[in-house]
Amino acid sequence: MRHEIIDASQLELTDKVVSIKRVSKTVKGGRNMSFAAVVVVGDQKGRVGYGSGKATEVPDAITKATNEAKKNMVRIPLREGRTLHHDVKGIFGAGKVILRTAPAGTGVIAGGPMRAIFEVLGVQDVVAKSLGSNNPYNMIKATFNALQSINSPRMVAAKRGKKVGDIVSRRENSSNVKMEKEEA
Repeated sequence: MRHEIIDASQLELTDKVVSIKRVSKTVKGGRNMSFAAVVVVGDQKGRVGYGSGKATEVPDAITKATNEAKKNMVRIPLREGRTLHHDVKGIFGAGKVILRTAPAGTGVIAGGPMRAIFEVLGVQDVVAKSLGSNNPYNMIKATFNALQSINSPRMVAAKRGKKVGDIVSRRENSSNVKMEKEEA
């Protein structure tokens, strides 16, 4: 995994609260109630992060989660600034997600925490399916696992020591060759 340190103070960030739960700790005198919050933040241009926080009041928990999310931001390569480069699967614990590219105009077809991630990430066209756990923590971590395994053509070209044009043109040429064979 590649981790690029992103300075969140210079970005215009939007944040979304994914879940807020009331949790309790049983102590000798009874129960201590507190709130746990999960937040995702992003600049809608390919940078996104998530965080969780816990406090006795809801606003404090959201603030803690937002600060953690800003620290954990990562950059995700997007195709044409609107969709993913390729289909990808992500797993974290029992949470499994499948993310698929989509043509322009499709919109964000995703549920729950995944939708929040795509909205703050700036993805406009994607089809996503959650399999397994519907726990927001596991779904978010599985989605981030999938997003961080996306390779742009530029990254693949750099790994192979080739030009971006060679890799992208092969994709287009191979589909043209298939079409020519079907026509013949």
